[in-house]
Amino acid sequence: MSLNTDVHSVRRRFWVYAVLFLATVGLAGWVRAQESGARDRIYAVTHVDIVPTDAAAGTKLVHQYVLESRKDKGAVRVEAYIQVSRINHLTLVEVWENRQALEAHEGAAHTKKFREQIDPLLGSPYDERLHTIAE
Repeated sequence: MSLNTDVHSVRRRFWVYAVLFLATVGLAGWVRAQESGARDRIYAVTHVDIVPTDAAAGTKLVHQYVLESRKDKGAVRVEAYIQVSRINHLTLVEVWENRQALEAHEGAAHTKKFREQIDPLLGSPYDERLHTIAE
């Protein structure tokens, strides 16, 4: 092995390590940015208990609400879950970028319409609880 080959090998290793270092530093910065944004997020967990005879109609309304809410500005995630043992019990899990995004969503026409339409189908009060990240 010549001196020229050794120098080339050292240079190549230097650049590989430099790129890995910069990628790691960049990734760490991105993770911190994501974490700081997550602190502002609002997590809404809502239990929607529909009268059993209206389960199909209520589930359809919830599904439509989820599809429309996902389009709202500031929506990070919006999902609906159906309880395995009681298909008329649904849980909405929504993640909003911040309180302002949630408030804008609550004022949206489709949200108001959903709540008006789902209300007569409920077997118990609409139970929305807001959360933030516990640190």
